[in-house]
Amino acid sequence: MSAAVPRVESRRVLVTGLSTYWGGRLAQELERDPAVETIVGVDARDPRCELERTEFVRIGIQHALIRRIIDAAEIDTVIDTRLVVDSIWTPARAAHENNVIGTMNIVAACDGRDSPVRKLVFKSSAHYYGCERDDPAFFSEDMLRPHPPGTPIERDIVEAEGTVRDFAERNRDKTVTVLRFANALGPTLTTSHTRLLSLPAVPAILGFDPRYQFIHEDDIVGVLHSAVREDLHGIYNGAADGVLALSEVAGLLGKPLAPVLPPWGTGLVAGPLNRLGLRIPVEMLNQLRYGRGLDNRKLKAAGFQPRYTTREAVLDFAEHLRTRPLRESAREPYRYEREVEEFLRWSPSVRRPGAPGGERPPGGESKAQPHAT
Repeated sequence: MSAAVPRVESRRVLVTGLSTYWGGRLAQELERDPAVETIVGVDARDPRCELERTEFVRIGIQHALIRRIIDAAEIDTVIDTRLVVDSIWTPARAAHENNVIGTMNIVAACDGRDSPVRKLVFKSSAHYYGCERDDPAFFSEDMLRPHPPGTPIERDIVEAEGTVRDFAERNRDKTVTVLRFANALGPTLTTSHTRLLSLPAVPAILGFDPRYQFIHEDDIVGVLHSAVREDLHGIYNGAADGVLALSEVAGLLGKPLAPVLPPWGTGLVAGPLNRLGLRIPVEMLNQLRYGRGLDNRKLKAAGFQPRYTTREAVLDFAEHLRTRPLRESAREPYRYEREVEEFLRWSPSVRRPGAPGGERPPGGESKAQPHAT
């Protein structure tokens, strides 16, 4: 990817995958950025978090519809957060449709010199590199995957990144950012790894104590936001400083390491364990053997400093596990209600914070400023 591209002032932003955890978190972060004028989120499902000024459009991944929104709203920056990186939550065919076909459609919607899009940010995964016994200690961005993809998710990610790379080659005047994130960890995040680490004992493969490197969920949102504010052209690894052996992770969580998985035929044993509630996706098995490390120096050289090290991310997760029962008993889950959202955002009857005496806008304008929902 060439670095000789004009600087982009990201003011009108489209977030794909608004109903995903990362799409919603990013939209909330962008809403607090006064430099961002417009935020539009698209997804086939309703948002799952409260949003104030993000406009939601319920559509799938049809490139023609997305292009119409891009053109009509004069979107200059598209952030694609839809990538499925955990096969437990999505069947293989649906994941392929989302990861590969969906990425092709998003790219097509941004393509061409007549498109207002000047920046594309693609949230990817360290699964691009895979996990094998002869891997380097730390993968840098210029390293190609040393082995062919061994799982459906890994194949999807390699193919999706190829689509984005081709787009960058065709559109050298646009900023194209690919962010390969390590395993995420945080108090409000649910993944196969957070479920594994939430068990009374941390399962492991007999004879293996792999290196683990995490990135805190807040730092992932921070990196995505940084890619909007700055021009991070090219590929960047997103990971925290430091690595820990899985036994050290278990120790910080105050749990024993349980080598209950055999070193051979692990995939066969994982099937019955899945039915008992211990769900281990196939792309995670080699990581439980060999681990993986990412070189994050390029991202830090671009100006982003993670707030959490790997150790600090694990300790924050440990605190979350300790206090989770208290929080869950008092929390009411958010539910998107279209009629309520439209009333709060657009009704002239809703009094706006900051207006004198809480008065309505002059003339009872129907297009009022959005109200917190």
